[in-house]
Amino acid sequence: MKGFRGKILVVDLSTQNITIEPLKEEIAKDFLGGAGYAVRYLYGLIDKDTDPLGPDNPLFFMTGPLTGTIAPTAGRWVVCAKSPLTNIWGESNCGGFFGAEIKFSGFDGILLLGASEQPVYLYITEKVQELRDATNLWGLGTYETHKRLKEAVKDNLARVACIGPAGENLVKYAHICTDERAAGRTGMGAIMGSKKVKAMVVRGKKQVDLVNPEQFNQLARELHKEVMEIFTNQMFQDLGTSGAVDMYNYRGELPIKYWTQGEFDGAYSISGASMKETILVKNSHCFACPIGCGRVVNIKEGKYKTPGNIKGPEYETVAGYGSQILNDNIEAIAKANYLCNDWGLDTISSSTVIAFVYYLFDKGVITAKELDGITPQWGDPDAALELIRKIALREGIGDVLAEGADAVGHTFHVDPDEIATVAKIEIPYHDLRSTFGMAIAYAASPRGADHNSCDMYQTSLGQPFPEVDIVSPDHFDESTEMTDACARLQNYRTFYSTVIMCLFCNPSPSSIGRLLTYATGLEIGIPEIKKIGERVLNMKRLFNVKMGRTSDWDRLPAIVTNPLPEGGAAGKSPDWKKMLKQFYAFRKWDLKTGAPTKEKLEELGLHSL
Repeated sequence: MKGFRGKILVVDLSTQNITIEPLKEEIAKDFLGGAGYAVRYLYGLIDKDTDPLGPDNPLFFMTGPLTGTIAPTAGRWVVCAKSPLTNIWGESNCGGFFGAEIKFSGFDGILLLGASEQPVYLYITEKVQELRDATNLWGLGTYETHKRLKEAVKDNLARVACIGPAGENLVKYAHICTDERAAGRTGMGAIMGSKKVKAMVVRGKKQVDLVNPEQFNQLARELHKEVMEIFTNQMFQDLGTSGAVDMYNYRGELPIKYWTQGEFDGAYSISGASMKETILVKNSHCFACPIGCGRVVNIKEGKYKTPGNIKGPEYETVAGYGSQILNDNIEAIAKANYLCNDWGLDTISSSTVIAFVYYLFDKGVITAKELDGITPQWGDPDAALELIRKIALREGIGDVLAEGADAVGHTFHVDPDEIATVAKIEIPYHDLRSTFGMAIAYAASPRGADHNSCDMYQTSLGQPFPEVDIVSPDHFDESTEMTDACARLQNYRTFYSTVIMCLFCNPSPSSIGRLLTYATGLEIGIPEIKKIGERVLNMKRLFNVKMGRTSDWDRLPAIVTNPLPEGGAAGKSPDWKKMLKQFYAFRKWDLKTGAPTKEKLEELGLHSL
């Protein structure tokens, strides 16, 4: 099947045996690639008793049928497994150039099985696939690891995906880093560390074969232009993803002081505009991306000095290490981002855990003695920088913090309603009191609280997808119009995770379908787009039911729902329990168990599971 490579590289780390497995076309036709292929494939290999950090938990790196083509934002890849943070579906999506390089080397995906006894890295080209000793790399940060591996293979164009000390030390929210981009959420870096895989180095030169390359390339070039006609993408190119910080602060969407405050006077100081005026060097692009939302920054002097040009912080990092701890110093945020990238930590989970520590310290629940002498005061970022290091090394209090916010709350006997997690994963930084649809995004997404599987914060701003029946409801709507739109948006973004495209891209759905048809020969129109998205979404739900997730997991803590007295969402809070019932009814999920009904499974061709 063109568009795909037709091959999965299977690496058994326990035996050091490497084989090539044909892509299962029957799965690809129903689930496409990316997370769709991965969840269907992994469903039969993982059960409730599988230890996420044990050798029996496979780690699957997967591309999509458009990855490596000139389609806009077609450089993305996904990594999936059972999450060590949540014990349910784990999935992290990443940009950069690594995904395209996997396709260029002749593979659709890389499946890691078992565990190595000694540190190794995997070297992949079209002709060579081998494990190499990585003992000398163990303990290094991701920046130095990238540098040394490119020197080792004598190819500066090789692409590296690696873990830092956080992954080696099995921090439950360790990330995988490539091109200074992170596959950040759900702790996939910890799984890589448990398997003693420090890195993968990939180099390929073979272009992706397409069924109809002329029509594909013509349409792709048109879509590059179309994507840049979207106002938000023009803003992202100019100011990065934190370009909207001021607007989010005005709307009440920016999380502040660990979710307890509605306005932040320092919002402009940490915004994309402020970054542009102070530390920005240039913007940066992922593979085949016309937008270039990435930031390259340089802090030349002072205590937050950086080692030259480095990747700048994205919105979630700016919020987490900025407004969440009342820090208005953009240089300190950039330094926190650099440290998280180098040590190998997800910035959302780590900053939530750290903001939680600030909150508990302020309330007197945690003392400086318990924090190894650290005194986290609101507005002071230096405590956060030290806690990042401690978490990555599991040093002192860092050993508790490395387990996630739920574990911190349990250790210090905190009311669960004060812990900003859903299904054990830390909640991202689009306040649901400002956009009620995010209540569904956080309560009922496959990997737990997730802003990407249902980005209603963008859609309700006026970015509907009428071809797939997705409207832009009012921000504070909690009727079935909102919850039905959330379900449809979940389906559509799940479809995105099979292709794989960036959520900022957003050409018309029918255009994406035509790209897929020109690439693969499969007839993919609007009905197929809807069906594939819904099928994969329910497949992820089935995976979670198998892992023990029930409807009881679909809850929101009071810390993110209590109405705030000030700001753009002052006095607002959704009736999320009512919304969830409406959502379940639309989904045809059982309200007591949380499982898809037999009727729904038959409709989607999943009844045999």
